[in-house]
Amino acid sequence: MKFLEYTPLARINAFLSHVDVGGCMIQGGLEAYSCKLAGVDKKLSRSLEQEVVDSLAYLPFDLSTSPVGSLSSTASRRTLIYLILTLNHMYPDYDFSMLRPQHFIKEHGVFAAKQKIDVSLVEASKIWFTEVGEETTLMDSIWNAIDEVMTLEDCEVYSYSPDAEGDPFADTGSMLADRLLCS
Repeated sequence: MKFLEYTPLARINAFLSHVDVGGCMIQGGLEAYSCKLAGVDKKLSRSLEQEVVDSLAYLPFDLSTSPVGSLSSTASRRTLIYLILTLNHMYPDYDFSMLRPQHFIKEHGVFAAKQKIDVSLVEASKIWFTEVGEETTLMDSIWNAIDEVMTLEDCEVYSYSPDAEGDPFADTGSMLADRLLCS
């Protein structure tokens, strides 16, 4: 996977990197990656694929209930691998290769995902209006920039839902409110 630089995302990221909303600090960002695998990603992808295929023989649960779909399907396994690789790129100090489908939640469509994010950033939106002073709202800026990078309506949206003991951010006091990943 390769990080893709987009100017509209950079402008929003500059704002989201340090928003003080009174009781807490928002540190967020938007990133885009290509899905073309090369080098280390290709090697990890093959390894993860093999682990999932090997585990199919002894998994006790119904494979069709996985949030990414049936793991017997190549497309579902690829979705899981892309989600893991994306997190590895976003947070290079952590290794997410042990994640499994149950660490992700498939959102009920793009609209539901947008609503979650919109609610989470209500206070930041007010600050955007006063600091940036644009006529375009923060949320419109975010969704327009994302839609410029990829067509949201064509996406499946997943949230990362870590186990409490496996969450690399738990000891920092961070709250992973919305880690939405599109495939």
